[in-house]
Amino acid sequence: MERKKELKQQYKETKTEAGVYQIKNTINQKVLIVSTPNLKTINGKRFTLNMGNHMNKALQQEWNDFGEEAFTIEVLEKLKPKETGFYDLPDELKKLEQKWLDRLQPYGERGYHGPRPNER
Repeated sequence: MERKKELKQQYKETKTEAGVYQIKNTINQKVLIVSTPNLKTINGKRFTLNMGNHMNKALQQEWNDFGEEAFTIEVLEKLKPKETGFYDLPDELKKLEQKWLDRLQPYGERGYHGPRPNER
């Protein structure tokens, strides 16, 4: 019982890191860019894809067609929290994700984000 309390306390003290990651199809080079307040949830996304329940239907279909081994999941950038002043985590994550969307342009045939925002 004591061990369980120790593990629970250790979990509470573990720092979470926010950031942006990509799920990349190594066969056709398509990419999905995702931001998250907790990068440890990446394994949960892999599990969701393996169970066939991912919200992005195009990604899920190709995951089913090509298999898990055809994909890589890579952290692109960790969010560096500000030392002082106001810090809006959701807003900062949104900006970081947009930076990577602008850089990689994962729209249409290049990714799983649908058409470019200016083409809608």
